[in-house]
Amino acid sequence: MQTHPDTQSLMQRLDQRSRDIFREIVEGYLATGEPVGSRTLSKGSIALSPASIRNVMADLTELGLLDAPHISAGRAPTHMGLRLFVDGFLEIGEPARADRQTIDDRLKSAGADFENVLSEASDILSGLAGGAGLVSSPKRDAAVRHVEFLPLGPRDAICILLTEDGDVENRFIQVPEGLPSTALIEAGNYLSTRMKGRTLAEAAQDVREELSSRRAQLDVTAAGLVEQGLAQWSGETPGRGRSLIVRGRANLLEDAKAAEDLDRVRQLFNELERQQNVLDILDTTREAGGVRLFIGSENQLFPLSGSSVIVAPYMGGGKQVIGALGVIGPTRLNYARVIPMVDYTAKVVGEILSRRRAKDGK
Repeated sequence: MQTHPDTQSLMQRLDQRSRDIFREIVEGYLATGEPVGSRTLSKGSIALSPASIRNVMADLTELGLLDAPHISAGRAPTHMGLRLFVDGFLEIGEPARADRQTIDDRLKSAGADFENVLSEASDILSGLAGGAGLVSSPKRDAAVRHVEFLPLGPRDAICILLTEDGDVENRFIQVPEGLPSTALIEAGNYLSTRMKGRTLAEAAQDVREELSSRRAQLDVTAAGLVEQGLAQWSGETPGRGRSLIVRGRANLLEDAKAAEDLDRVRQLFNELERQQNVLDILDTTREAGGVRLFIGSENQLFPLSGSSVIVAPYMGGGKQVIGALGVIGPTRLNYARVIPMVDYTAKVVGEILSRRRAKDGK
């Protein structure tokens, strides 16, 4: 898991006493959701007077690692403090045996349909982590074998794309009333010829340039169909042929205790409805190559929601990243449990996809 660049310099500024007190405060906060006071610490494992502990807490507050959310003497970690705790103090191990068993059993029972597997993965993460589960469907990076347009009604048609790995996907489009079937055939033949053996990303720009320079031997109607097909498949319309599966939104409400908390959750719900933005966050794992954690303002999509997002990529055959999954929840998530859980779920989902494609000869 990637660490924050400021973590090491912050750790160097803390002596052992400060580290011990800081760790106790964060662990207490993550367990209860409440600020931790000096008297509580002095009665626990910190063998110091409340006054001495308060002095250290003041220093940690000045460093930006702790905050006093209420008038009480208790302290809670800031988002910077949580980042330091995760990077410098948290020991990330394997998922608990019970969690692994639950993930294995439920994903195995989801059947051969990969959409069912993705939906079940989102539901599993939501239930086990106590936040909302997020899963993106795979990116379609396979080469195109064939494109076809078929009429469905007076103003509707379907665009069918078949990839070299055997996947078939459909997109519904609107067409002018009375459109001749020859225009649909012409548009399909045109795209098939220019895209065969190439990915959508590779071919789309060339096709657009050819259309714009009028080198394409297409009439206006067929050219319009080609442009619609490219928009549906290449990302100029929301969803870009992919889906975002969100489960467990209600879990996000359980941690809201005050009016400002509810406002943050409402804002978060609004952002979750903008699927493309969330897909972009999940896609950051393609470059990271492993689990990523965003705490509070580190996440540009949800900076004011007071949330943490933990995401991991899942891979198809050949160790190629094709999608991602994760959890969004309050900043006091059980990071030691949730981080390995997300990572393990991503690995199992990738294994299921690889086995399915190997079985189908894809």
